[in-house]
Amino acid sequence: MRHLDLRDPGRLSMYVCGPTVYGPPHIGHGRQLLVYDVLRRYLEWTGVVVHHVSNITDIDDKIIARAAKDGRSEPEVAAEFEQAWNDAIDGLGVLPPHDAPHATAYVIGMVEAVEELVAKGIAYETSDGVYFGVEAVEGYGLLAGQPLDTLRAGERVDVVDEKRSPFDFVLWKKSKPGEPAWESPWGPGRPGWHTECVVMSLGLLGDGFDLHAGGLDLQFPHHENERAQAVALGHSFARHWMHHAFVETSGEKMSKSLGNFTTLPDLLSRTDPRAYRLLVLQAHYRSPLEVAPRSIADAERSLDRLDELVRRWGGLGDHRPTPLPPPDPDALAAFRAAMDEDLGTPAATGSLFALVRAANAALDRGDMAGAAPTVGAALEIAGALGLVARTADMSVDAEVAALVAARDEARAARDFARSDAIRDRLVGLGYAVKDTPTGTTVHR
Repeated sequence: MRHLDLRDPGRLSMYVCGPTVYGPPHIGHGRQLLVYDVLRRYLEWTGVVVHHVSNITDIDDKIIARAAKDGRSEPEVAAEFEQAWNDAIDGLGVLPPHDAPHATAYVIGMVEAVEELVAKGIAYETSDGVYFGVEAVEGYGLLAGQPLDTLRAGERVDVVDEKRSPFDFVLWKKSKPGEPAWESPWGPGRPGWHTECVVMSLGLLGDGFDLHAGGLDLQFPHHENERAQAVALGHSFARHWMHHAFVETSGEKMSKSLGNFTTLPDLLSRTDPRAYRLLVLQAHYRSPLEVAPRSIADAERSLDRLDELVRRWGGLGDHRPTPLPPPDPDALAAFRAAMDEDLGTPAATGSLFALVRAANAALDRGDMAGAAPTVGAALEIAGALGLVARTADMSVDAEVAALVAARDEARAARDFARSDAIRDRLVGLGYAVKDTPTGTTVHR
């Protein structure tokens, strides 16, 4: 996007907060995956080299609780649901991150960071762990857009008797009996959630990396607490921040506690995965996204039109001006202008399907040469958005080829009864039948 001031021109370093792997991914996770996949795909389409990092939190209170409930070890729980996460990435057609660091692999670095904060007098030990003192960091609350005094008055926070301020947050948790633990100067324990991403993002992307991203619910306190630690450690942190809005059903945020929790694997098993991508594209990333059976069905119908265009173009054979038509440069320029305006995917997606309609209309008129640049632009834009059209099996055996030829003869002779009878036979054989200006096309 044109407003990004990159650390290294032509290269973008991006850190996206990943999952805590204690349960199956839900459709809110799916939106996260798709928003940043589209951003990455678009930037790479424009020629930017992207280094994409997204972490895996594989030790956490929720993982410990799930393991105790299931009678399993924490690594077993984490491994199961990390695989579910990776399956969701594959199912959605999302590009996997270049690096997917695990929190448990960076514990030594986290201990060292906490030691440094303690040595600076910014962090302090209590009976249950080590806490970060937010009062020591100038500008705490910057990402929330509110000064600390305002946050103190309006924000509900966990209360620990030994905390110096209700906003102080845990960097190291001392383990209880039976819990996973790593050695540290403060005794056996595990890192706090807010510390993980600081160490991993700076370790993999370096100071002043370009973009830190995640859900709107992470803006405060999680991302603010990351930023505060980096500043306190003397590092320049993310140059830009990006937060996507929630997924809703009936106007409510998707969540387990509200009883409207829908797993992503369930959605992907019942729908065309591209339909959810299209829904995400049709809503701006900073706006709530409504997901319902009707909206999924509408998206699938739109995708059918894209797929049909590809089938029609492929079925023209030697009648096509070129197999892969050069795209209309004006259409690509309009697409790029929409995307450069704060990742304006709704306008970009609207322009894509306007091109699909125009291309189909040109083919209906038999204007293959006129359709070519519009087809090229539609396919180029669809690819940049990750909306790869599905191609159908256009090959037919001798019997079906003979039926197609006979139907064309019947249509030419205006013998519509015979034409319809042949259509019915083709449908009975499992083929979709389409009338085009160049004759009958069939596909499975």
